[in-house]
Amino acid sequence: MDMVKNKTRIVMFEFFGLTDDEDLVPFLFVFFLLVYMVTILGNVGMMVIVHISPSLHAPMYYFLSYLSMVDLFYSSVVTPKMLSDLLSKRKLISFIGCALQFCFFAGLASTEVFILSSMAYDRYVAVCYPLHYVAIMTKKKCQGMILTAFLISIVQSTSSTSCMFTLQYCGPYLLDHFYCDIPPILKLSCSDTRSCDILTVFFVCFCTVSTLTIILVSYTLIILAILQMKSTKGQQKAFSTCSSHLICVTIFYVTVFITYLQPSSSHREKQKKVASVFYAMVTPMLNPLIYSLRNQEVKRAILQLLQKHEHEY
Repeated sequence: MDMVKNKTRIVMFEFFGLTDDEDLVPFLFVFFLLVYMVTILGNVGMMVIVHISPSLHAPMYYFLSYLSMVDLFYSSVVTPKMLSDLLSKRKLISFIGCALQFCFFAGLASTEVFILSSMAYDRYVAVCYPLHYVAIMTKKKCQGMILTAFLISIVQSTSSTSCMFTLQYCGPYLLDHFYCDIPPILKLSCSDTRSCDILTVFFVCFCTVSTLTIILVSYTLIILAILQMKSTKGQQKAFSTCSSHLICVTIFYVTVFITYLQPSSSHREKQKKVASVFYAMVTPMLNPLIYSLRNQEVKRAILQLLQKHEHEY
């Protein structure tokens, strides 16, 4: 009996990939290679600018540097493998490799939403309690919020990974996706997946509902505070400090909801794959671009660094 189980124990998964249209492959490879290169440059650049610019040594940019770090690793968990698969006839990944990819991807995605909610709270304090901002958003408090985000994410990702990858998989082994994710993996299991389904729903609801509640409450209070301001210039300044973050939050949550909270169907599966591309690869590229193009302090810091570099040479 044990020998039969060992023979049927899965050692490899095979991805369906982004497309089965061979004519699209060269375009997709070049496009996503450029996206990944911009992601690396944008996020590394953002971390460096925040680190070396004294004007950006504030809680908002402390969170932003961690968001850039998470985006960099988050994209790197999926994109290099997907790029190599575009050039391969068979898109294989080992069982252990799939478990590791999912564990890191799920953990980093959870960390991202908690950092985004921390940034929303930071903006709330900045707009509603500007005189007490420094006293409330202390270095110790910011570090505690980041540490909490990572700890919750580690618990979530290890629990989900342990549940999913201790199930039995008896074949077929074709994952209708381009990376290891919950729905396509559970579809292939020949075990009872109810416990994993419940665990998934719990963590998705906990992470999204808790962070989204913080974001919505923070921005509701921010909007009320902005409307009470008598100065139009003050309103514009307050809104400009929040707009970059609000755009990043909207893009991320909309694509996540499309991917995980829509009922399954053949037509919607394609939509979900497109949404997955967006939040797994495009969003990590957009975040630093949005902040560098829309945030006046970041633009000013970049210009100062460029001018300093020109004077040195």
